[in-house]
Amino acid sequence: MDFHQFILEHGTLSYLVTFAWTFFEGETFVIFAGFAAAQGLLAWPLLLIAAWLGSFAGDQTYFWIGRHFGVRLLARQPLWRERVDRALAWLDRYDAGFILTFRFIYGVRNFSSFALGVSHVHWRRFMVLNFIAAGLWAALFVSAGYVCGHTLGRMLGEIAQRFSQSLLIIFALVLIIGHFVHRLHRRRRRKLAPVVPPSA
Repeated sequence: MDFHQFILEHGTLSYLVTFAWTFFEGETFVIFAGFAAAQGLLAWPLLLIAAWLGSFAGDQTYFWIGRHFGVRLLARQPLWRERVDRALAWLDRYDAGFILTFRFIYGVRNFSSFALGVSHVHWRRFMVLNFIAAGLWAALFVSAGYVCGHTLGRMLGEIAQRFSQSLLIIFALVLIIGHFVHRLHRRRRRKLAPVVPPSA
C-alpha cells in the first residue's frame, strides 16, 4: 500500500481525524501530523485549522459539562475532587494565565476545563480565552512538527518521507492500543476504589 498516495487521496479524512484527536488531547499526534505536512502529505494551514478547532471544541464541551453537571458528577465521582480542587486553586492564583496555559500542562487539560465550568468564570470569558489558547496550542505543535519534518526532509530527502510515513502508522497504532489499555486500567481502578459513604 502506498501510504503517501492514500493520504493524498483521503486528505479530508486526515483532517477529520486530527479534529477528533485534538478534541481529547493529541499534542504528540499534532507534532507527527506537522511532520507529515512538511513532507507534502498534508496541507499545514488546514492541519492548523483542524487542530485549532478540535482543541477549542473539546475544551468548550468539557466546560459545558462542568457548568451544567459538575456538582452532580463530583458527588458520584469523589476521586475527581482532588484534581478539580487543584485546578481551581491554580485558577485563583493565576486567573487568565491559567486559562491560557492549562492545555499545555500534560494530563490536566480535561479536568481543568471541567473545573472551570464548575467555577465562577463566565462562559463568554472562557470561550474567548479558550479560542486564543487553542490557536496558540495548535500553532506551536503544528509548527514544531513542520519545522522538524522540513529540516529532516532537507537532510535526508526521500528517506525522511518514508520515515515519516512509518512513524505515523506506528504512532497511530500505539495511540489506539494505549487508549484501550488506559480505559481498561481506569475501569479496574474504579472497581477497586473504596465506596465513600454519603456525609450526613
